[in-house]
Amino acid sequence: MSLSKTKPTGREITFGEEEIIVSKTDPRGVITYANEVFMRVSGYSEDELLGQPHNIIRHPAMPRCVFRLMWDTIKRKEEIFAYVLNLAKSGSEYWVHAHVTSHLDAQGRITGYHSNRRLPFRDAVEKVIPLYAQLRAEESRHADLEAGIVASLGMLNAALDAQGMDYSQFVFSLSESTCLKVSI
Repeated sequence: MSLSKTKPTGREITFGEEEIIVSKTDPRGVITYANEVFMRVSGYSEDELLGQPHNIIRHPAMPRCVFRLMWDTIKRKEEIFAYVLNLAKSGSEYWVHAHVTSHLDAQGRITGYHSNRRLPFRDAVEKVIPLYAQLRAEESRHADLEAGIVASLGMLNAALDAQGMDYSQFVFSLSESTCLKVSI
C-alpha cells in the first residue's frame, strides 16, 4: 500500500514525449535518486522522495498483481516493461510506459533497481485500462490482500498464456496497429 495519503482527483497530467522520468532505488524499493522530470511530474521535491518507498506514487486504481509481477521479474534480474498509472502529490494521475531493471554489482548481486518511464501511446493506455479494472475488481473480491493478488495474477497469467506471450510482450503489442487483444 502506498504511504501517500493523497486522494485521486481524476485529473490527468502528462509530460513531454521527449522526456524520461528516471528513478533509482535500493534493493527494498526505497528511492535513492529521482531526476528533475520525476520531481516535476510527481509534484514531490527531492527531499520528499529520497528515502521513501517508490510506492509513494502508487495509484489505488493500479492492480497490485502488476507490481507483484514486476518485483518477481526484477528480482530474477530480468527486465520488465509495464504500463503504470501513478499518483502525483496533488492527486492528479499520470500514465507511464515503464522499463525497470536490476542494478548488479561485480559479483552479480542486486544492489538496486533503475526505472525509466516514458510517455505511453494513448491507444495502448486505452486498451490496458479495462484489463487493469478487471484485475483490481478481482483483487477487491478477496478480504485477504495476498489472496486477491494471487487470484488477479492468476487471471493475468491465464490471459497471457492464452495469447502465448509474457507481460512485456503484451505491453508492446498494445501499441501496434495489429495488436493482439488480451481479455479475461
